[in-house]
Formats: sequence, C-alpha cells, structure tokens
Amino acid sequence: MGLRFTILSSGSTGNATVVDNGETKVLLDAGFSGKKLEQLLTERGMSFADLDAVLVTHEHSDHIKGLGAIARKHKLPVYANEKTWEELDRLCGAIPEENRQVLDTGGAVDFGTLKVESFGISHDAAEPVAYNFYSGEEKLSVATDLGYLSGKVKESVEDADVLVLESNHDVGMLRMGSYPWNIKRRILSDIGHLSNEAAGEGLCELVSGKTKRVYLAHLSRNHNLTDLARMTVGNILEENGVFENLPVKLKDTYFDRPTEWDRLEEE
Repeated sequence: MGLRFTILSSGSTGNATVVDNGETKVLLDAGFSGKKLEQLLTERGMSFADLDAVLVTHEHSDHIKGLGAIARKHKLPVYANEKTWEELDRLCGAIPEENRQVLDTGGAVDFGTLKVESFGISHDAAEPVAYNFYSGEEKLSVATDLGYLSGKVKESVEDADVLVLESNHDVGMLRMGSYPWNIKRRILSDIGHLSNEAAGEGLCELVSGKTKRVYLAHLSRNHNLTDLARMTVGNILEENGVFENLPVKLKDTYFDRPTEWDRLEEE
C-alpha cells in the first residue's frame, strides 16, 4: 500500500495527524477533545479502534488536549520522551503504566514495517521533538513548533518525499497584532514559531529532487492567512529558482477540517 497520511487539523487551536502504511496507523498529537478527534477520524473513514499508538511532540495543550482521555478510554500506547512524560503526568492525568512508552529524543521505534524516528527541535517546551516516518523507501517528515530551522532539523528532514513544515505567522501581522509584546517576542524567538519567511528561506535548502510536496502547517489564526502563507513561501522559492528545477508542490493545511489522504508514492 505504501505510506499515506492525513492532517486531521493543524493550527494554533489544535493539531493531529494520522500516518498509515497499511499495516500500522499512528496518531501524531491529540490536540482536541476526544469527541472532536473522533469526529475528525470519522471524516477520514477511521475510528480510534484503527489506531495502534499515539506519538507526542510536546506538552502544549494544542497538541495534547485529548490525550489522557483517549489513552485511557481506548487503551492506546502513548510514546513520548522522559521530560515530556513528566509534563504529561501533570497535565493529562493518570495514563495506565502498560500504555506508557518512552521514546528518547533521537531514538526510533518500529511498528512492523512502519519506522518512526524522533529528532529534537527548538521550542519553549520541556523537550520538544518532531518525527520522521519511514515505510520501505518512502519518508514523511513532520516538523512544526520550530523556533528556527537548526542544522540538526535540516539534516533530519533531508530527502523526505513529503515534508510537513510550520509556516506559523506573517511577521508584519504579528507585530501589528493585539498580543502583548512579551508573547510576540516569544513567538519571534528561537524557541517560538517559524514565520512564513523563515519557512520559505529554509525550504530553499531543504527541497531536493526527491521532494514531491510540502504542506504548510500550524498557521496562526490571528497572524496568518492560508493564501498569504502559500504566496509568501512560493514567492521565495520562485525567486531562488527552486520551481524551475524541481517539481515540488506547496499544499495547504486547515484548522477546521482534515486534508485529503496523501499517498507518498503519488506524483
């Protein structure tokens, strides 16, 4: 079957993604109530019974809101690193010991023929990570909540067939917005979020001959627009000649609905 995925929802109000290789289905983050997650799964023809595990990037509420409830109710194994688990214990309530799995930052776990690898990122959380997913020769990389694109991150997502990358805010909109300055400063910092401009500039280095699609993710509802993110990133790639030499396509994500299933083997 090959690797496929759907971004159930992405943005500052909640995040969840399903990755499926025909043998194993995993949920990446659970940033909505159990009821909302069930609804989103149903929209893509799934239920919690189809899931084999939940992976956690970090402990902020837009990534773990429903985690405790679904882990307890559906007896799902949950994977996170030790420092994140310390926060989850405080924020999510008791998760049965048999469902608690530690995946060290930089470590990997095999779910049959689906391999999952974590790597560290820069964000204001205990020990935030992003993930690579491998099935056969296919590679999907999902990296959001990035203060900046470090050398390690660039190395980790290298040669992904499909990359899901944060394009959180437009700097001008953020600076002119209503947030207090201390919050603006956090978002703009190296432990905050990646702007449209930073995403575009980073992609000039990251996009390779293997890259088929890039999804722009985790857009701020207050300081970004879907069309603006795509236009800003696209213009930077065009100005740097990326589109002339490589057939990569930019794709949208949504805060209010899932993306269509994307099969990596498709052009």
